[in-house]
Amino acid sequence: MDSLAALLFASIGTIIILAVGWYVLQAIAYWKIFEKAGEPGWKALIPIYNSYIQYKFTWNPNMFWIVLVCSLLGGILGATDGAFSYVGSLCALAATIVNIIAANKLAKAFGHGVGFTIGLFFLTPIFMLILGFSSDEYIGPQ
Repeated sequence: MDSLAALLFASIGTIIILAVGWYVLQAIAYWKIFEKAGEPGWKALIPIYNSYIQYKFTWNPNMFWIVLVCSLLGGILGATDGAFSYVGSLCALAATIVNIIAANKLAKAFGHGVGFTIGLFFLTPIFMLILGFSSDEYIGPQ
């Protein structure tokens, strides 16, 4: 039984180490993306604020607030019964559509097209690593 517990703790420890390493790698990629866009890298480390700044250098910061409100309403109203759940679903759908457009704006700001947008939407961490560590240059909002 002791060997089973040791194996379990070793597995959990390995998963934690890999997760922390992945998070650090993502933070570095975001930092590099922000620096390429002319923003201080530390802004990439603050949750929610980093999304606001990303909207600022790729599109329109007011769209961030629309996404935030739609996401919150979608979460709150989607948990209710009746007509409010439909309104919540529509809010969540609107937030998703704006996020897809924001991914497209981010891809275009670094000179990429629709294929990269699809990658940013479905495989965000991997494509953010590509943006951060590649030689792509920030060309500004398109």
